[in-house]
Amino acid sequence: MPLVDVRVPNIGDFDNVPVVEIQVKPGDEVKADDPLITLESDKAAMDVPAPQQGTVTEILVNIGDKVSEGTAILRLDVSDGETKQEAKKTEAKSGNGKSCETHAEAPSEPATTSPPSREPNQEQELTAPKDFGSVHASPSVRRIAREFDIDLTKLSGTGEKGRITKEDVKRHIAHSEGAGGATTGIPEIPPQDFAKYGPVETKPMSRLKKLTGPNLHRAWLNVPHVTNADEADITDLEAYRKGLDEDAKAKGYRVTLVAFLLKSAVSALKEYPEVNSSLAPSKDALIIKRYYNIGVAVDTPDGLVVPVIRDVDRKGILELSQELTKVSARMRQGKITPTDIQGSTFSISSLGGIGGTTFTPIVNAPEVAILGAMRAKIKPLWDGAAFQPRLMLPLCLSYDHRVVDGALAARFLRKICDALADVRQLVL
Repeated sequence: MPLVDVRVPNIGDFDNVPVVEIQVKPGDEVKADDPLITLESDKAAMDVPAPQQGTVTEILVNIGDKVSEGTAILRLDVSDGETKQEAKKTEAKSGNGKSCETHAEAPSEPATTSPPSREPNQEQELTAPKDFGSVHASPSVRRIAREFDIDLTKLSGTGEKGRITKEDVKRHIAHSEGAGGATTGIPEIPPQDFAKYGPVETKPMSRLKKLTGPNLHRAWLNVPHVTNADEADITDLEAYRKGLDEDAKAKGYRVTLVAFLLKSAVSALKEYPEVNSSLAPSKDALIIKRYYNIGVAVDTPDGLVVPVIRDVDRKGILELSQELTKVSARMRQGKITPTDIQGSTFSISSLGGIGGTTFTPIVNAPEVAILGAMRAKIKPLWDGAAFQPRLMLPLCLSYDHRVVDGALAARFLRKICDALADVRQLVL
């Protein structure tokens, strides 16, 4: 029977690409362009197709092997497909085929020396990617399954002819999470015995951190985070704030920069309402809120708490300052109620009292953005004639890129910076 070696075709600039999946086995009949094996570079997964119709007689590579253009991957019997089909038709007409006396004889062929059978070594067995056999799924679906450690052989496909789709994999992940899968298919970090390297101490996490940790983890896994940074000139605002704070001290509260951040955030949310929204459960619409409840991160001995300041648009700087003072004290005393931390439309996290130049706050889903503030610093700013010392406040905005794009984020953050630079916009 005529045999041909199927070789890796031109795959661009890629070289020594690992074999991550073998989609056929000896005895399988394939048609031209049917996928034979899957290769995976650091940029993409690609199938090596059958060059013509035939029957697989031998696999020449193993999962984990690295191949390049021209590498032989398997052998095909390319006997005339039409002859085989005619023989099958004749056999069908004659019943069980036993009375058929005419048989197509395969032309003789010089003996070929087959390479010795290749067995994967121990290292390959440990590192080889998972093989899903003859599962009907595209390379991209197979790659997702490997990344999330999902066994495709246990899934039922809803695509054409039982093909497993990305939606099938997503449903499986969601079902696993709902059934108690804490990591949504992501492999856990293996435990280590740190004590063998030196002295250790096990300190239990606070109840608050144990509650907030999974929420942060869920938000980080589900929200495609992007962070934009900018600076606000708060030289004039700081002078105004200090005057208000001096009077407030005598009355038992403080006027901090956070109150001004709240008001500037509302001014930007009104101009760009998409940032004051949430993605609908169907993922095809936005739920835009026409109220302005802003969460403010508060550092407590037990961990971070984000109480909600309601109706910020209806309150002035002094009223917000008094509320912030009371709420922060209550949070640090551990007197937190469910209503304190529910219903926010946007959040602010300020590290100004500690320091730093920038950071990436995690979006408090189902919100779509969060504002971060760091410590202000005197910088020289050119006024057109000379450099002037100005107090500059670093700000950053983390946002859900499914809802907010880069241009909108930049405009939104610039609006906040402009409002902080002109205190009149905040006290009107």
